[in-house]
Amino acid sequence: MKILKVDFQKLQIAMANACMNKGDLAESAEISRVSISKYFSGKRSPSPKTVGKIAKALNVPVSDIIENATAMADNAQ
Repeated sequence: MKILKVDFQKLQIAMANACMNKGDLAESAEISRVSISKYFSGKRSPSPKTVGKIAKALNVPVSDIIENATAMADNAQ
């Protein structure tokens, strides 16, 4: 099983499209602001469940905010 790696540039684009800042995202995804800050700083990696919560809060598919989504989908087949 591969680990989902969030592409923070894609995440920031999705946040901009949703007119959200980190605090808004934390509240909407029901994740602490401290955790969001740790994810952005690279001190911690979000779990797949958390990545799902973030994508849901932004109303985008998970594949829109992770690295190499196409490659991961191809490898899963």
